[in-house]
Amino acid sequence: MKTVLVYGDSLTWGYDPVNLGRHAYEDRWTSVLQKSLGHGVRVIAEGLNGRTTAYDDHLGDCDRNGARLLPSILATHKPIDLVILMLGTNDLKRGIQGTAIGATSGLKRLVKLIQHHDWGFSFEGPEILIVSPPAIRETADAAFGAMFNRSVDEGAMLASMYSDAADETGCGFFDAGSVAETTPLDGIHLDAENTRAIGRGIEPVVRMMLGL
Repeated sequence: MKTVLVYGDSLTWGYDPVNLGRHAYEDRWTSVLQKSLGHGVRVIAEGLNGRTTAYDDHLGDCDRNGARLLPSILATHKPIDLVILMLGTNDLKRGIQGTAIGATSGLKRLVKLIQHHDWGFSFEGPEILIVSPPAIRETADAAFGAMFNRSVDEGAMLASMYSDAADETGCGFFDAGSVAETTPLDGIHLDAENTRAIGRGIEPVVRMMLGL
């Protein structure tokens, strides 16, 4: 049995911008990936609304700093064969960090935490797949627009910066924006079809990295 840990934000949790709730389990991209990979692989979805790579959000009702929580989650689910990191959108939020460089720096910190984690019990460390989220877009939604509209240009740079970071750190890379796009309803989230598309699009990369 292979184990895949997906560490992400609301795009992994499955926030539904149409119904302002949560996508049905079968529509979430992690569920689509699980179904495609079959029973020989276990996909663990660790998605949290508002999670950043490595920055505090003092307005959150829970700890959204991904770097602070990651070591405990790694220890909880080890041994792990592959960790998928899809974070960075919330780093671009006004008042959090606001730049693609900052998001990339935070992501590289997560990679180091995984690579230098004490796996114990002679467990080998996992492969790492960096996923750049679909680019944010301008939205007429007052709340989301106030947080993200000024960061559209920064968000457009994430894919190229994440790709370079993957090369630098020896990780795999997948651009989720190559198969999915955010909705204009709020500029950052995905409708059901686009979240399913990520699960379908990422499958060949995951299979290759797992040696399937």
